[in-house]
Amino acid sequence: MTLVRAAHAEVLDADPASVITLLLDPEHTGGALTSNRTLLKDGNVGAPPHRHTASGELFFVIDGALDMLVDDEVHTLHAGDTMFVPPGTTHAFAPTTGHDADFLVVITPGKPRFDYYRLLDKVHVGDATWDEVGATQDLYDNHYADSDTWANRNA
Repeated sequence: MTLVRAAHAEVLDADPASVITLLLDPEHTGGALTSNRTLLKDGNVGAPPHRHTASGELFFVIDGALDMLVDDEVHTLHAGDTMFVPPGTTHAFAPTTGHDADFLVVITPGKPRFDYYRLLDKVHVGDATWDEVGATQDLYDNHYADSDTWANRNA
């Protein structure tokens, strides 16, 4: 059993438009899952199109509204909605225009991801570059993809 008290969870907030609270990584779950709570504020660009080859990803919207790309469709999730994205599926997410999005993410089976989120936080304070993030695609099973559907969703 692993218990993470809110007061002890690591919070990454170098980007003023997002807060990522690290909850569980495979070292805490015997490899079963990775989990975080993310708050993306209105206007945040969110996560670009990507896929995970070995893991599925569950999203549960706690509050607000979240636009989700899944393959070539954009869905809007609202508070209480849940979506599961299977391994190998291109997806992206960002807060719906005019809304913040507060949501829980569960990736299973787990892949160490805390250092990936920490690297993103370093980018926002100038201690790392987007090229360094791109170089970690295999390490964190986070493979970036192109999507005209996502690029044109607000056009």
